[in-house]
Amino acid sequence: MNAKPDDLIERLEPTGGGLVSLWARSLSAVALLWSLFQLWIASPLPFMTGVGIFTDIPARGLHLAFGLLLCFLVFPFRRGAARTRVPVHDLALAAAAFFCAAYLWLGYDGITRRDGILLEVAVGGMSLPVEAILGGAGILLLLEATRRSVGWPLVVVCAVFILYSLAGQSMPGLISHKGVSLERLIGYQWLTGEAIFGIPLNVSVSYVFLFVLFGAFMDRAGAGRYFLDLAFALVGKYRGGPAKGAILASGMTGMVSGSSIANTVTTGAFTIPMMKRMGFSPVKAGAIEVSASTNGQIMPPIMGAAAFVIAEFVGISYYDVIVHAAIPAAISYCALFYISHLEALKLGLSGLPKAQLPLLKATFLGGLHYLIPILALIYLLVVERWSPASAVFYSILLMMAIILVKSARDADDPLTGLGNGIAVIHAALTAGARNMISVTAATGAAGLIVGVVSATGLNNAMLGLIEAISQGNVYILLLLTALVCIVLGMGLPTTANYIVVASLMAGVIVELGNASGLVLPLIGVHLFVFYFGLMADSTPPVCLAAFAASAISGADPLKTGVQSFLYDIRTAILPLVFIFNPALLLIGVDSVGEGLLVFAVSLTAILCFSALTQWWLLVRLRLWEGAALAVAILCLFRPDFVLNQVSPDFAPLEMRALETAPAAAAPGTKLRIRVVRPTEYGDRYKMFVIDAPPGPPGRPLAAELGLSLAPAGGGGGFEIADIAFMGRAEKAGLAFGDIVTGVDVERLGRPAKEVVYPVGLAALALVLLSQIRRRRRAG
Repeated sequence: MNAKPDDLIERLEPTGGGLVSLWARSLSAVALLWSLFQLWIASPLPFMTGVGIFTDIPARGLHLAFGLLLCFLVFPFRRGAARTRVPVHDLALAAAAFFCAAYLWLGYDGITRRDGILLEVAVGGMSLPVEAILGGAGILLLLEATRRSVGWPLVVVCAVFILYSLAGQSMPGLISHKGVSLERLIGYQWLTGEAIFGIPLNVSVSYVFLFVLFGAFMDRAGAGRYFLDLAFALVGKYRGGPAKGAILASGMTGMVSGSSIANTVTTGAFTIPMMKRMGFSPVKAGAIEVSASTNGQIMPPIMGAAAFVIAEFVGISYYDVIVHAAIPAAISYCALFYISHLEALKLGLSGLPKAQLPLLKATFLGGLHYLIPILALIYLLVVERWSPASAVFYSILLMMAIILVKSARDADDPLTGLGNGIAVIHAALTAGARNMISVTAATGAAGLIVGVVSATGLNNAMLGLIEAISQGNVYILLLLTALVCIVLGMGLPTTANYIVVASLMAGVIVELGNASGLVLPLIGVHLFVFYFGLMADSTPPVCLAAFAASAISGADPLKTGVQSFLYDIRTAILPLVFIFNPALLLIGVDSVGEGLLVFAVSLTAILCFSALTQWWLLVRLRLWEGAALAVAILCLFRPDFVLNQVSPDFAPLEMRALETAPAAAAPGTKLRIRVVRPTEYGDRYKMFVIDAPPGPPGRPLAAELGLSLAPAGGGGGFEIADIAFMGRAEKAGLAFGDIVTGVDVERLGRPAKEVVYPVGLAALALVLLSQIRRRRRAG
């Protein structure tokens, strides 16, 4: 309970502290060199001087080389054991790992010339497969580094995928493939830019390192304490002030921090004891801090490291990702703020005395220099639309200048102050590199999984498998995906978990959504995966952030985890909303006014949801009030669903009408054709949306679509007996042998979904009136 914050972070999310003396200085030198390398390749200097220009794959090789080198020097063989020196065998492993990864830079020209043929060298009349040996050793060393820095779960997942690659012919029919030879697997995984050195590691090189470094600069300069003081100066005087201060501080530090645990510990060391003194139970004090800290990873502009990976996977700009993620993150924090208020209401708590709070004006002005780099970063990203790498690079330079100026100004002797500033910069550069060790290992290992998926066609096999399991029901599929994210997230870092699940499931969800007649936005699907992976940080039994908070609060970690999970349900509901209501992601929102309406309605809905989960609004809810709140939530979050119950967007067409009804339809009308496609692995359920043909009156609809139908056996619809080449049906994706089970016609002229909003607001108004009367009677 009295553990120091740095010790807690090191125990739960190690960065390699503990080495002393000569070893510590040597490791600091390597870490410093890594940070300087990353700053160099992010700067314009290589192109201005023509010196030190690194292309993509060589840069990734050196990036991983530094990460593996530090990993073997910092982390002992037995994970979690204390280390005061580096044994000889770890020195040898570190050197071997560095060389294997750096070979992508040293031998890049030869690798590209041979075009996938691995180098063999004649030795004593024998042919020695040099690159196969080097690549195989590199993969094994990467897995060992991952085990040391991240843990067994990710290594086990990687091992399963490697086994799947090699033994594809022995797999069950639905996921079988022709198999990959060991040599081809090594070459593809280690000597190309498609797998281990693919998208995940590229994102780590290009963006993640620099943003982690920026966070390290903010931390070493003292920004964390400033955000905490500013938060308490702003909200500490209000009811349940310490809890609200913890949430606000965690939200601000979460913008520049990618770690739930570090966020929990650094702010929680101060906020959790204060919440306990004000009357919060140890469990609830810890849970509020955990919920606030884990949500830091959904808060733009950084969002942990996943925002950059999402941008690469979806194929959109980083700016677009943070725009889409802005409203869900903002309303999630507002909802947690409201939950802390409700908890304080239940307990009858007040705010902190004014004498115990820092002065707002003095606090704000005293740390204004911390906000300048953040505002500069946001300006360059949002207004100037610079690349993330360039924006954060210049923000880091600005932060360095601020540190030097402040240090020189605060010291009696300017030269001494400059020396102190340089020491802070050095500490930030080394801390940023240390914080990247486990991230680099995790993204390299996740790239291995991505490589297996692309090399074996596993994503296509997963489509058939999941479709067979879910029977074409997208809701079951989303539930399965959420469970997979949470389970994997208990053993994988958030970013690695996202990469694994998104590689396997994102395309499947979109495909099956289309088959169910739902147009699911790709960015929404990826954020869905990311959000549920993040839930693992507060989901028992692992919930490392809850363990960190309980070490400060003295509460039972599992009880803290359960309580934080209950608080985080408000975050879990958001992906279930925005995947069906993409307006929450500002998709299809064309004006500022419309965006403000979406924000206001969504905020109202999530506050209602928070009140429902706490069973408290102004006073304890009654049963009918809870039901009315549920109606309000549904109307405000899913107005399209409610409208469809009253005025469906599609009307069913009589199956007989396929061969008798006229094909003429109003321009812009859509047809929805539902089919069952028999396969050797079971029936597939699909839906195709086609523009209604504007053919001449009286011509059968089936003929206009290019279909020849015959009654299916068992009386279940019509089987496609023939299909016109390049006709409307074939272009849409229908095939010979499909069984048409239903056709729906779009109903034009329906009212806009916004007409449902007043119904939800009226239900909320009834509850509020009832609650106000009851509170007056009680007071």
